[in-house]
Amino acid sequence: MDLLAEAQKLFPYTQAMRRDFHLHPELGFQEFRTAGIVAKELQDLGLEVTTGVGKTGVVAMIEGGKPGPVLMLRADMDALPILEDTGAEYASQNPGVMHACGHDGHTAILLTVAKLLNGMKDELPGSIKLVFQPAEEGMGGAEGMIKDGVMDGPKVDYVLGLHLWNEKPLGWLGVAAGPYMAGADEFKMQITGKGGHGAQPHTTFDPIVAGAQIVTALQSIVGRNVPPVETAVVSVTTFHGGDAFNVIPQRAELTGTIRTFKPEVREMVLRRFEETAKGVGAAMNCQVEVQFFHTAPATINDAGITEIVQQTARRVLPESHVDEGNMITMGSEDYAFFLDKARGMYFFVGSANAERNLIYSHHHPKFDFDEAALPRAAALLASAAVDVLQQA
Repeated sequence: MDLLAEAQKLFPYTQAMRRDFHLHPELGFQEFRTAGIVAKELQDLGLEVTTGVGKTGVVAMIEGGKPGPVLMLRADMDALPILEDTGAEYASQNPGVMHACGHDGHTAILLTVAKLLNGMKDELPGSIKLVFQPAEEGMGGAEGMIKDGVMDGPKVDYVLGLHLWNEKPLGWLGVAAGPYMAGADEFKMQITGKGGHGAQPHTTFDPIVAGAQIVTALQSIVGRNVPPVETAVVSVTTFHGGDAFNVIPQRAELTGTIRTFKPEVREMVLRRFEETAKGVGAAMNCQVEVQFFHTAPATINDAGITEIVQQTARRVLPESHVDEGNMITMGSEDYAFFLDKARGMYFFVGSANAERNLIYSHHHPKFDFDEAALPRAAALLASAAVDVLQQA
């Protein structure tokens, strides 16, 4: 079966699904409408569907006509707390919530893949587990689905996933082995001092000043503790303290993110982070408490599975540029939790189009992508699924 041709025929369906999801975005663990539509579409294909996996996730099985392994295909469904500024005819109707990362496209792509593979299920040497995941954006959706048994019953042998990628143009594919996306930790820091009158700072221990010194000191961790040949990011992204112009507050709070690849680098960065924050705070007569929340491990693609998908990409989309080189990005993906449980890989599909001003990066209020990427991505994912079942 020419899956690219079939995906092109299904483009009106894929586009309609994507635009509907974009019109009605839902935040993590609130994807009730999205999950309901997904479940109905899968049930209409005659598939047995399980809902409520990891709170709002949806799972369905396509049983192949021949014995073989179980391959999981995953798409994320959640949107972001962003006010959309695209001006698109399908712009969000939910103020302050927006599909600014392409998850609406991912969900539509996997629904299309479900149609493609279900239509050839008798030929499949194994089974496909379709997984529509909630709460990818740092809220623990993958872990929740794993806790609810998504990798079992039947046990998953291989996993595949993709991401539309506005950092690259339509026609580009990122299919690389090894480290791919960084592991992520979130931090929350509470700085407690002694508040007082803004005109009498000598009577206070100012948590604002302490926080400012801590932010500056933290920047030395990557520059002076991480070896230059390794990679890490430490970013303070919020700083809150005080409510009045003439009051030095009692407390200030900082939050942000830490990105690493290697476990030993992560351990060192977290240790130096806490030591630096508490040490600088103490020097400013303030108490500092730090909490870390592990959002996702590093995404590391299996070499053997990646080689299969590279061959698939060159065959199915021969006019595309298949980038097999170093694809490291410091963005993170909780899909990595699935890769910790089964062999697999994660690839990028270029979706930007400068001629149409579809150039804004992920998580930007003007983010949108070229929908011509949808059938290409669906055909590649479906074809790769067949090839992995046959060759892995």
